[in-house]
Amino acid sequence: MTNTVLTIEAGQKSVAGLKPQNEDSIGIHLPVGEQLASKGVAMVIADGVSAAEAGKEASETCVRGFLSDYYSTPDSWSVKQSAHKVLVALNRWLYGLGQRYIDAEKGYVTTFSALIIKSHTAHVFHAGDSRIYRLRMGALEQITHDHVVKVSKDTTYLARAMGIGLSLEIDYKKIEVEVGDLFISTTDGIHDWMSRTQFKQLVVENAADLDQLCERLVEKGLAQNSTDNLSCQALRVLSLGVEAQDDALNKLANLPFPPDMEPGMKIDGWKVLKQIHASSRSQLYYVENMVSGKKCVMKTPSVLFEDDPAYTERFVMEEWVGARISSPYVVETVKTDHKRTFLYYLIEMVEGETIMARIKRDGVMEINYVVSLTEQIIKGLRAFHRRESLHQDIKPDNIVIHNDQAKIVDFGSVFVAGVDEITRSTTEEVPLGTLEYSAPEYRLNRPRSERSDQFSLAMVVYEMLTTKKPYDEAYQRAMDIKQFSTLTYTPAYVHNPLVPTWVDGALHKALQINADLRYESLSEFLNDLTYPNPEFLNPGMKPLIDRNPLLFWKGLSFVLMVSQVIMLLIWRG
Repeated sequence: MTNTVLTIEAGQKSVAGLKPQNEDSIGIHLPVGEQLASKGVAMVIADGVSAAEAGKEASETCVRGFLSDYYSTPDSWSVKQSAHKVLVALNRWLYGLGQRYIDAEKGYVTTFSALIIKSHTAHVFHAGDSRIYRLRMGALEQITHDHVVKVSKDTTYLARAMGIGLSLEIDYKKIEVEVGDLFISTTDGIHDWMSRTQFKQLVVENAADLDQLCERLVEKGLAQNSTDNLSCQALRVLSLGVEAQDDALNKLANLPFPPDMEPGMKIDGWKVLKQIHASSRSQLYYVENMVSGKKCVMKTPSVLFEDDPAYTERFVMEEWVGARISSPYVVETVKTDHKRTFLYYLIEMVEGETIMARIKRDGVMEINYVVSLTEQIIKGLRAFHRRESLHQDIKPDNIVIHNDQAKIVDFGSVFVAGVDEITRSTTEEVPLGTLEYSAPEYRLNRPRSERSDQFSLAMVVYEMLTTKKPYDEAYQRAMDIKQFSTLTYTPAYVHNPLVPTWVDGALHKALQINADLRYESLSEFLNDLTYPNPEFLNPGMKPLIDRNPLLFWKGLSFVLMVSQVIMLLIWRG
């Protein structure tokens, strides 16, 4: 039976050597249960800088603090963010303690190297000249880089370390792990006192017994007249267990982009029937399973972005996002048993037409029908919001109508709380979504929330009722608060007299430039679209400046002009 959890064996040893005290610190933590799956196993080594007055305290603080705090971070955080948050806090703490010394760089300073293995991936965090090696199939590889500057033949100093400065510079890398991989970490009291050939020979000869391996490395260092503390750790991977979602995503991201496809072409057991849509960013194909005959849609990335890691990472995330959402009002992703040889994903085939196509064909839609569609779209959006996700690209082209039922499609711009800033290794400099429908906060770099999706939905509802935009074409050109403040909302009933004032009142509230002035929830917005809100029944009761600011200022200008003319006539008379 295949082992479904990560299992390891380990050994470690640390001695003071010829020094009066041991300023090295080491630690290995193998959690059990859910924490093993969510956090993985950690191996940490730190070498307190000898020239620092508090090197021993610094190394012990780093190892104990890291192992304690890392496993206390939320399970929803990635390894990278969890470790980075903890290391930044530890570095600030060490640096702050070091300020009591005349030379802060000689206070609480230590090297730091950590290996965290979670599922099928090893995450390495490193600063200083401690080292981590990997032995695989007899080949020894140093997977960290020494952060040292050589001043002379016999003199070097650390370029990076924990506690050496307020800002932290730490190397991070992740590598795929295989069963049988042996990781060894050492301080410079060991690896600086023997040749690489000697080091490798000891590792290979003693690899069967990890406690013995650590013992032999320490003995060899002492035999070679090492004058420093000597510490080493060894960890062997016995089984990897079930592959985690992020590992699967990493593998997908490494697949090649498929070429532009023609009808009749075959890919991983699917036959292309026709191309449905093509843009500069992706292609959609109508495909059929060559065994079962099942038909669905295949989405492929554009070869124009083959060298763009941010684009690739987001495309891979689309399928993962779609698989998390379950709603009859959201298009479903389709799982395939075939091993993929190219990057793509499959979604259900939804017969029908987009809201935009319906608007272009029929023009203004009937109010009750629009409210019915809006209710369905809201149910679909709630499926995203329940999973702490924002769609971020609600627009007429991304909602398909089939038998009077609405389905939200496209996951290309979805934001997932905790994932967007945690697992994604790249960032995008431009806001996602479509400018003419996205909420102002995306361009103003303000917090986004469920009210951002509400704004986009209200834009779509307004267009279904009027075929127009509430702020005209000036909206998509606005990029700062000054430009947004000059926009004028046009009531829906100006374009379509059949729109009741209370329906327009609901739209106007959902379309406020300031997100705080919109509805607190989508259900409130739907309620005001369905049942007359007394607040919106008689717009005449509101001041003209609220109902129509442009008309108010024009009228005021006219009154002032007339009064000036009258005063001039009186003065001349």
